[in-house]
Amino acid sequence: MTSLSPSPPLDPVAVSDDLTPLPTLKQAGDARVDFDGQLAEPLAYHEDVRTGCGGQTWPAGLVLGKHMLRYHREEMRTARILELGAGGGLVGLAVALGCGGENRLLLTDQAAMLELMRTNISLNRVGSRAKALILNWGEPLPQEVVAQKPNVIIAAECVYFEPAFPLLMETLKDLFALNEEAVVYFCFKKRRRADMRFVHMARKAFVVEALFDEDRPVFQRQSLFLLSFKCRPRAKSTEHSLAMGITT
Repeated sequence: MTSLSPSPPLDPVAVSDDLTPLPTLKQAGDARVDFDGQLAEPLAYHEDVRTGCGGQTWPAGLVLGKHMLRYHREEMRTARILELGAGGGLVGLAVALGCGGENRLLLTDQAAMLELMRTNISLNRVGSRAKALILNWGEPLPQEVVAQKPNVIIAAECVYFEPAFPLLMETLKDLFALNEEAVVYFCFKKRRRADMRFVHMARKAFVVEALFDEDRPVFQRQSLFLLSFKCRPRAKSTEHSLAMGITT
């Protein structure tokens, strides 16, 4: 039996008074998403929020998907890609469809989202290059993730509930320990003042940069943040010295 995840689910009513209004939850159904023309053939996306709010499209996923397709196609062709908090797999599947090449994707989320991820992999006929896995933030990384050693991590709309911040941070640190050359592409919509605490936590642990995007003036007005996280150079140097038996 699969244990319940310590990663708190998104509960749109369990929030503080400074939350900006959430979009209306959609009924189950099928959408087609081309990321403003970045995909020649739109992504087929089944939405179903009965098992969690991650089962529909959210603004940060649309921004991050469009950004990856517009600016990172070549990089993604040979990347080993992991999506955190994938929901139905919107961003990862956009990369699989739009970037082609040799990329291998692991779409990860809690157990409740597993079937929806699998459904969308099947709808887009990318089963040979994408796989859905359970990855609970704060728990040891699944063996398939360890074996993959992802060098690109994508995460959209993963900042929504403050008690989950330390768990997400722990998972990100585990991924950097697995591959210190990895890059995290991260997008979220600020809905509460507390959401910025995650960014402060990230800046203490990683090199955090705002990503260039020509649409930034548009999505910034919607309180959407598009960032990259990288391992701190000092941490790399220290780990290398320890591996070589050098002490300071």
